[in-house]
Amino acid sequence: MRWYSLLAIYFLFWAFSVFFVLPFGVKTADEAGVDRVPGQAESAPHEFNVWRIVYRVTIVATVAFAIFLLNYHYGWVTPHTLDFSGGANGAAQ
Repeated sequence: MRWYSLLAIYFLFWAFSVFFVLPFGVKTADEAGVDRVPGQAESAPHEFNVWRIVYRVTIVATVAFAIFLLNYHYGWVTPHTLDFSGGANGAAQ
């Protein structure tokens, strides 16, 4: 696989990991024990640390990408493994 294909796939893993990581570790103002700013939604985070999110997302994306790459190299799970319909020969009958 070419390096830019790997880079694009890693970027996709990173982008998907953002949605997985964002809900974890968030505290609202009520949970943090501080007053809300007037007009602030009850569910709004008390503080938002971008670099902590980037760090966590990078770790999750790197682990997921490593598993993907190992599967690509060793072929643990292939499309043939996931074919539950009986294969192309069974479907043609």
